[in-house]
Amino acid sequence: MLQKIKNLWKSLGPGLITGASDDDPSGIITYSVAGAKMGPHALWSMLYTLPLMTVVQEMSAKIGLASQCGLAGNIKKHYSKITLILISSLIILANTFNIGADIFGMASAIELLMPGSAQLLSWIIVVAILFLTVVLPYRKIVVIFKWLSMTLLAYIAAGFIVVEEWPKLAWQMIAPSFQINRDNFLIVVALFGTTISPYLAFWQASEEAEEKRIKDKSEDGPYICEYKIVTRSELRRAAKDTKLGMFFSNLIGFFIIALTSSVLFNAGIHNIETVKDAAEALRPLAGDYAYILFSLGVIGAGLLAIPILAGSSAYVLAEIFNWKGGLDRPFSKAKAFYMVIIFSTLVGLMITYTGISPIQALFFTAIIHGIVAPFLISIILHMSNNPAIVGPNVNGRTSNILGYTTLVVMIAAIVVLFITEFPADKAGALIGSWF
Repeated sequence: MLQKIKNLWKSLGPGLITGASDDDPSGIITYSVAGAKMGPHALWSMLYTLPLMTVVQEMSAKIGLASQCGLAGNIKKHYSKITLILISSLIILANTFNIGADIFGMASAIELLMPGSAQLLSWIIVVAILFLTVVLPYRKIVVIFKWLSMTLLAYIAAGFIVVEEWPKLAWQMIAPSFQINRDNFLIVVALFGTTISPYLAFWQASEEAEEKRIKDKSEDGPYICEYKIVTRSELRRAAKDTKLGMFFSNLIGFFIIALTSSVLFNAGIHNIETVKDAAEALRPLAGDYAYILFSLGVIGAGLLAIPILAGSSAYVLAEIFNWKGGLDRPFSKAKAFYMVIIFSTLVGLMITYTGISPIQALFFTAIIHGIVAPFLISIILHMSNNPAIVGPNVNGRTSNILGYTTLVVMIAAIVVLFITEFPADKAGALIGSWF
């Protein structure tokens, strides 16, 4: 039994890491807001987004494995320059805002446990993350990322300490019901945006491609971005890894919503805007253990997510400009790649000095994700049905049905977001002011 667990742990990689990084500090804020404002009526989102996010990530993993190239490289080779520029620019912009929100969230969580200056803590966080990503060798980074993902188990522990009405919560998850109003619509859009985030697809495709290149000893070659023989065992391993990673991601989201719903929503505390708000509100109602576990989970999540956000931007540019890039290479052999990671992280840090609040950064990120997601999902669907990219491993009927369902859901989400935030009278006035 122990040996089976060890073998399973060794087999897990990009899928688990990607799933865990989806529960970044900004995602934790979103889940906390959902639990506080909607209570158990938000739990259904964790069940019904699971197959949608899983199919997108499985297609991305397959594309990376089969082509030994990430999504940006494949877009560059097989699609128009306008598509490449639009999607790559938006994903890098969204990642940067996300990094800023995550740094602020981590600093707030550390400040709760070790009072001090949030700005000083932000710099310490950035230095630690850049050391982790730039200095350490690839295999150590993967091991650290996998163990950092386990820090999210703190939310499961906190949930079992506090939550009591599990049968009721399970029913609320299966049978969705919520009051239809503007705030709830926005929360649902945010939940879909934070679970089906475009950067996850970019990261996993690039990581699967990197693992494949290392295995085939072709890591020093250029990005070919065309079908290479991939075995069924490799595809099964990637699919299993992805399914477990996405399940883990939404399981953590479920526990965060259940925790904040049981403690904050039931106590009439509905206004949560930051990690600090959520943690401090939990303390008197749920006790020090839940409060500390909640804060530690945020710190671990940020240490995992920020390098992945910056790394996904670096992979995008490396594939576009055909740089030698990848976390498996030392800094001396991939300077441009690592400089993108350093620059993205520092720009994200600067956002905390602009006066933009974490909630505003998250809102901007959600809008950008909403714009890019339909385009990206459409392209991923086309790629994963293109034999020139995936060879004989094209999508089956189920994958295509789920993929197109995800596309429709994300289009609907961004339409709801814009109608809610920019109603016709405001939009008309805004457009009129331009002329």
